[in-house]
Amino acid sequence: MAARDALGQAARLASSGALMQVLFRVGTFALNAFTLRYLSRELLGVVSVRLTLLYSTVVFLAREAFRRACLSGNTKRNWTKTINLLWLTVPLGVFWSLFLGLVWLHLLEVPDPSVVPHYQAGVVAFGLSAVVELLGEPFWVLAQAHLFVRLKVIAESLAVVSKCILTVILVVLYPQWGLYIFSLAQLLYVTVLVLCYVIYFAMFLGSPEATKKSFPVARMKALLPNFVEDETFVNWKEARLTWSFFKQSFLKQILTEGVYDVVNNLGSLVARFIFLPVEESFYVFFAKVLERGKSVKDQKQDDISMAANVLELLLKLVLLIGLTITVFGYAYSQLALDIYGGSILSSGTGPDLLRCYSLYVLFLAINGITECFTFALMCKEEVDRYNFVMLALSFTFLCISYFLTHWYGSVGFILANCFNMGIRIAHSIHYIYDYFKESTYRPLAGLLPSPVLVLVYIISGVLTGFSEVVFCCDKGWIARLIHISVGALCFAATIVTMFCTETKLVQFVRSQFLSQYLKKGT
Repeated sequence: MAARDALGQAARLASSGALMQVLFRVGTFALNAFTLRYLSRELLGVVSVRLTLLYSTVVFLAREAFRRACLSGNTKRNWTKTINLLWLTVPLGVFWSLFLGLVWLHLLEVPDPSVVPHYQAGVVAFGLSAVVELLGEPFWVLAQAHLFVRLKVIAESLAVVSKCILTVILVVLYPQWGLYIFSLAQLLYVTVLVLCYVIYFAMFLGSPEATKKSFPVARMKALLPNFVEDETFVNWKEARLTWSFFKQSFLKQILTEGVYDVVNNLGSLVARFIFLPVEESFYVFFAKVLERGKSVKDQKQDDISMAANVLELLLKLVLLIGLTITVFGYAYSQLALDIYGGSILSSGTGPDLLRCYSLYVLFLAINGITECFTFALMCKEEVDRYNFVMLALSFTFLCISYFLTHWYGSVGFILANCFNMGIRIAHSIHYIYDYFKESTYRPLAGLLPSPVLVLVYIISGVLTGFSEVVFCCDKGWIARLIHISVGALCFAATIVTMFCTETKLVQFVRSQFLSQYLKKGT
C-alpha cells in the first residue's frame, strides 16, 4: 500500500473514531441522566468506575501488547502465524479476568448489597465480557491492518446502540435487577461487536472484492488457530516483540496510568474521544510506512519524508488542542462544574482538580503522539531498554505521588501524573531527535507554535482568568453569561489567529481529517 493511501485511510480511521467516541460519550451521558431517575447514584458509580475499570484493565493487559506487535510492518507477512499469536489473547484474558475478578471480590471493599445488589454477578459478567471481546481480536487486527474504516464504525455503532436500547428497556421494566441490567447490556455490547466482525469477514472472504484486493486470508477457517507442518506455531520475532510490549503495558497500566481510568469525568472526555483514536490510527500508519529497527538513512526517502511531515503536523495539532483546553479549562472549570452538578461540585476541591486535569490533558496529548511514533519504530532491544526506564520511572512516580498526595490530596496525584508524563515525553523527544538528527527533517518543530498564537493564548488566559474572578460563579446568571461571552470572544480570537498563522496545519486537517465530510456536504 502506498504511503499516501495509508495516510488517507489512517486519517479517515482517526476522524471516524473520534466521531464515534463523541457520539458514544453523548449517548452515555444521556443514558446516565435517564437511569438516575430509576436507579441510585451509588449503583451507577460502581458500574462507571469499578466494573468498567475491571473490564478495561483485563482487555488492555490481554491485548495491547499483541496489537502493537502485530500491527507493525506491512501487510505482506505470514498471517497464519500472526493469527495464531493473536488467539493467545483469549487464554491471557481468562487468566486476567480470574485473577482481577478475585481481587475485585475479595481484596477491594464490597459495596453494601442493599444499595448495590448483585455486585458479584456484575464482576463475573464484566470479566466474562472482556474474554468475549478478545474472541474478536484476530478479526480486529486484520481489519485494522488493512484499514477497514467503515467496518469499525458500523460495528461499534451497532454495539453501542444495542447496549443503550437494552439498558433503557431493562431500567424501565426491571429497575430492581440492579447490576444485572448493566451486566446483560455489557455482554450484549461485546457480543454484537464481535459478531459484526465475524459476519463481515464471513461475507468478505472469498468474494470478488477480496480476490481483487489480493487479500491474504482466503477463508474463515484460516482465521482460527492452525498448525502448519514443519513450521513454528507463531512468528517468534513477533512473539518476542509482544513480550517486550507486554512488560511495558503492565507497567503503564498498573503503576503509571491509574488516573486515566479512574478519573472518568469532564476533564477526560477530550483526551478519550480525540487523542485516543488519533494515536491508534497513526500508530498503524507509522508502523506501515516505516520499517521497525531501521535508521532514517535505511528507510525509503519518500516514506520518511511523509512520516516526518505527518509527525510534525500531528504534534502541532495535539499541542494546540491541549493548549486550548489548558488555557480555557483553567478559567471555566468552576463554571462547568457549577452547571453540571451545582454548588456541591463547584464549591469544593472540584474546580482545582479539573484545572489540574486540564493541564494533564496537554501532557497526555503530546505524550500520545510522541510515544505513538517511537513505539512504531523501536526494535525489540530498544523496547526492552525502555521498559527498564519505565521501571525506574514507576518507582519515582510512586514516591512523588505519595508525597504530593500527602501534601495536596487528589490535586497532588494529578500533578504527579503530569510529572510522569513529562518524563515520558522527554524520553520520546530524545528518541525522535536522535532518529532524525542525521537527516534534514525536523518534526519536533511541531512543538513550537507561532509566537503570535502564543501571545493570543496568554492574553486569553489573563482575560478569562480576570473574568472568572469578577463574574463567576455566585453572582447570578447575568454575570455567568458575561463570563461565557468573554470566553467565547477569546476563543474566537484564538481560532482566527490559528487559521492565520498555522496555514499548513489547517490545510492538513482539511485535506486529511475533514475531506470525507466536506465532500458529503458539497
